[in-house]
Amino acid sequence: MVRQPHLGLAMTAYFPGHGDHRYGVTHYDLRLAYRVAANRLDGTARLTVSAAEPLGVLDLDFGRFRILGVSVDDLAARYVHARGKLRVTPPRPLPAGAQAVVEVRYAGSPVPVPSRWGGLGWEELTDGALVAGQPIGAPSWFPCNDRPGDKASYRISVTTASPYQVIANGVLVARRRGAGTTTWIYDQAEPMATYLASVQIGRYQLSDVDGVRLAHPARLATRVRHDFGRQGEMMALFEELFGPYPFSGYIVVVADDDLEIPVEAQGMSIFGRNHADGVRGSERLVAHELAHQWFGNSLTVACWNDIWLQEGFATYAEWLWSQASGGLPTAGHAQRWHQRLAMLPQDFVLADPGAGVLFDDRVYKRGALTLHALRHAVGDEVFVPALRAWATEHRHGTVTTREFAAHVQRHTSRPVVPLLSAWLYDKPLPPP
Repeated sequence: MVRQPHLGLAMTAYFPGHGDHRYGVTHYDLRLAYRVAANRLDGTARLTVSAAEPLGVLDLDFGRFRILGVSVDDLAARYVHARGKLRVTPPRPLPAGAQAVVEVRYAGSPVPVPSRWGGLGWEELTDGALVAGQPIGAPSWFPCNDRPGDKASYRISVTTASPYQVIANGVLVARRRGAGTTTWIYDQAEPMATYLASVQIGRYQLSDVDGVRLAHPARLATRVRHDFGRQGEMMALFEELFGPYPFSGYIVVVADDDLEIPVEAQGMSIFGRNHADGVRGSERLVAHELAHQWFGNSLTVACWNDIWLQEGFATYAEWLWSQASGGLPTAGHAQRWHQRLAMLPQDFVLADPGAGVLFDDRVYKRGALTLHALRHAVGDEVFVPALRAWATEHRHGTVTTREFAAHVQRHTSRPVVPLLSAWLYDKPLPPP
């Protein structure tokens, strides 16, 4: 038997202050107004919640805003807001299975959520703003049930000064001009985790290259169109391997600031101007972020201990693109990274690495090596159909390591549990 951590306990141990399993959110309606120069956000959030058990209070994750009012089903509700939690007491307790609409009106200056990786969530740019929410940054700009397994549909409306473009998740369904301002309204119909919700605000020019939309500073147009010009080919490769692209559209935003790393959001990826060097120096990251649309955004981990199912898969997609585009073959990447990882501490479990190393390079590369070892063991005639079926059968859902192991085993008569157990639950790096 594959040794399994207790999934609920693992999630609680990672981010005990975020998320509430006593209820789920089925829809977020966010109506925002943002003043760029003042970094001032005024918002009304309407959450359609469903009680999993009888509830006398609702705990929402929410940052440092002034609360202007809270209601439940249009009736005023009592609330307490402290230490990142907005505790709402409905006028009447919610029985198990009941739905209610919780409305929160708020205002203030968005502040990123502090973490061991720096501030997460809403960030001011030199001239605009972006959201980088993974893993716990969503409460920096809207009240939510901040756990990756609670996915919902969204409607996001943002009003800001007319010179700025607003890009959010989903389909732009309306754009209304006012006196010096424009309101942008997006519908995200496919279920989305809170950390993947995003708003990008900047003076962007829009381009279409090979079927992929780009938003970028006008002066960087030539460089961006070149560096991101092979995404259509990437899309074709990934659709062949992983199945149809899972969302209604895809846009890449290149901010007019340097960013340490790119950021994935549902239906979009965000890069810094430093990632557009004119010579495709960041193309592996372009492939990585695109692959997250399948692994991370469509298939989202139920809790953070299974992050290898997102980052390992996206890293392996980098290697697959490298080989398909004439670069180093997957076997070459695997050999190189196995040698590197063998020289590093063998002190974590891939399927439950702990919050401290959640984004450690070893998680990414050992995750990719796990897939490569599985592919080598079962052959492409099993591996490719199994991978495609995994992405298709769990489309827009949540996934766990246990489900992945069982899924692969259904596609082959060869026992894969011992191999996966060694890679996923043993600390020493297995031999190549």
